[in-house]
Amino acid sequence: MAVTIKDVAKMAGVSISTVSRVINNSKPVSSDIRDQVLRVIKETGYVPNPVARSLVTKKSNIIGVIVPDISSLFVGDLLSGIEEIGRMYEYDIFLCNTYGESERELKYINLLKSKAVAGIIFVSEKLEKPQIDLVKESQIPSVYISKNAKDFDVYSIGIDHKQASYDMTNYFINKGKKKIAFLRASVEDNIEDSERYKGYKKALENSGIDLDKSLVLQGDSTNESGYRIVEMLIEKGNIPEAIFASSDELAVGALNALLDNRINVPKDVSIAGYDDTRIASMIRPSLTVIKQPIYDMGAVAARIIVKLIDNQDVEEKYIILPHTLIERQSS
Repeated sequence: MAVTIKDVAKMAGVSISTVSRVINNSKPVSSDIRDQVLRVIKETGYVPNPVARSLVTKKSNIIGVIVPDISSLFVGDLLSGIEEIGRMYEYDIFLCNTYGESERELKYINLLKSKAVAGIIFVSEKLEKPQIDLVKESQIPSVYISKNAKDFDVYSIGIDHKQASYDMTNYFINKGKKKIAFLRASVEDNIEDSERYKGYKKALENSGIDLDKSLVLQGDSTNESGYRIVEMLIEKGNIPEAIFASSDELAVGALNALLDNRINVPKDVSIAGYDDTRIASMIRPSLTVIKQPIYDMGAVAARIIVKLIDNQDVEEKYIILPHTLIERQSS
């Protein structure tokens, strides 16, 4: 049977509360008694219960991470950065997969509160006020990763999506492309609120190209969605000169639809994605992309959480990391 705190107390000849004080360093204990307790802990291999310990210290070694889709390549790279920094500072990760559902997000916030997590990293396609209010009420340190996080008074990480989208659209324009399709992978209620759409639209306007609403299409972040959208364009005979998809997986779907219909990429149609997940450089032709520093976003979020847990100052609330346009075979 596993050794308990009661066993350690009995073997050390002290009370259970004294063992707890030594483990949690919560109240003064004489050096002789501390050494005696630590010796018994070492000899028995006793491991403190993290939940019980958190109830005493009011602080756990767990960071809760709420994500919209654990199967997403973006989320996978993000979690790598979070986990690396968490491990460095001896924090474990409690992962919550919401499938992008608001009710699940609220449920998991309450669950993490009941688990006495030390901090919360909240990843969402679109942040909503009820979720933010609930996290604030819990008084748990939190950091957000979402395209609309800057609209709230919260600690958040991101890139300048409007500028990134402008850069990619302008890249195509400079290559002589005028009929540029924009495939959305976001869930904003109003397309005009999308920073990526604003960047696309601004680049067209600055170059004197009329916006063609038939080339602005709504999908989601999946390969299947990109395939379906481009198949529809082909069936209508509305084939663009270039396609800018706002996720890599959406771009891969678009690429496959073109190739299956014997449309050459990039000779007939150029394609670009967004994120630079691993799949972007693995497929052929490889994808031109806007690279988000996804791993770094996760790592910075975790580092900020650790600072907030330790009551250290964090100078900026909204941290903008640099994006990069990477040119590959698809354009």
